[in-house]
Amino acid sequence: VQLQASGGGLVQAGGSLRLNCAASGRTFSAYAMGWFRQAPGKEREFVAAISRSVGSTYYVESVKGRFTISRDNAKNTVFLQMNSLKPEDAAVYYCAASLGTYYNQYEYRYWGQGTHVTVSS
Repeated sequence: VQLQASGGGLVQAGGSLRLNCAASGRTFSAYAMGWFRQAPGKEREFVAAISRSVGSTYYVESVKGRFTISRDNAKNTVFLQMNSLKPEDAAVYYCAASLGTYYNQYEYRYWGQGTHVTVSS
């Protein structure tokens, strides 16, 4: 599967962005999908994930209530709606795909290029 992330940009604190990740290749619905982020000087963080069947989701504690992950299997796309953005959300965001368990960050094997999110205070 090939992944293409988009939707990053510059936003003021408190604002919103929606990240998109378009997939091509093998059957999209076969993959659990996740979003990761990496800020300068920090380790990569597992932010959100969604199961194949659009029934189960995972969020890191710091984004619960603000971010929503969703997917449209008909359009081979996964989304990350980010609301109430904070300066600490600024990072390069990556989408990834897994043939394993959606909440296991170590099973994500397929990666898109990153999209930059900048949050001004």
